[in-house]
Amino acid sequence: MSMGERTRIGDELWVCSLGTVPYLDALAIQQDIRARRLAQELPDVLLLLEHPPVYTRGRRSGAGDLPFGEDFYRARGIEVIDTDRGGQLTYHGPGQLVGYPIMGVVDVHRFLRTMEDAIVAALAEEGVHARSRHAEGIDYTGVWVQERKIASIGVHVSRGIATHGFAVNVQNDLEPFQWVVACGLPEVTMTSLERELGPSGSTGMACIRRRVAFQFCEAHGRRQRLVSPRRLGIDTTNAAGLAERAHLSTSPPAAAEAVPA
Repeated sequence: MSMGERTRIGDELWVCSLGTVPYLDALAIQQDIRARRLAQELPDVLLLLEHPPVYTRGRRSGAGDLPFGEDFYRARGIEVIDTDRGGQLTYHGPGQLVGYPIMGVVDVHRFLRTMEDAIVAALAEEGVHARSRHAEGIDYTGVWVQERKIASIGVHVSRGIATHGFAVNVQNDLEPFQWVVACGLPEVTMTSLERELGPSGSTGMACIRRRVAFQFCEAHGRRQRLVSPRRLGIDTTNAAGLAERAHLSTSPPAAAEAVPA
């Protein structure tokens, strides 16, 4: 990227929708974009996507988070993957909006609060009154509808660049959350946009994706620029080698900070 291009797009946040991507492939995509962002070849980027069923364990996860043993979950078609993000265990699946902001970060906690604010604003446009509970402690990071959790957040920051991000339950199956200790909270009740509004009340994935992208950019004071996967050099139809590279890169580098979900 030339100096003129850096100046021109300095206030932009590139937003790219990837569709459904296996978790390890998405992890490798993040790592590639992070390296290019660190080299100033790309501006800040927000990836929006869905995952096939998968449990991911953050750096504060414990053995008790999967009480039935990993074979139980894999027999039901759900992968179990360790990650370098902060927080504990969560579930991703079809119908859940996942966002990965690969961005420069100065104040990690402000970054988390800004993500929460953006999701709260997007849900308000859908008619759901949500809130942050960060003042109650590290375990309550995320977005809540009364005492029900609708969005999880967990990031990893290394050399000033963040990866991982947020997951908003839109119209996904919530039962897999009941089989585990989600977010390290045995008593947590997960909810979704569809559960709060009913099947006919929710505007669906495409609309909430647009709302979240817009509010995320607004919360960061950035101008949204929609870009294609090809513009970012991403070929989601040819994922050979991505999963292997992700497996080899899950250990965090030195001077890294993992932040809770």
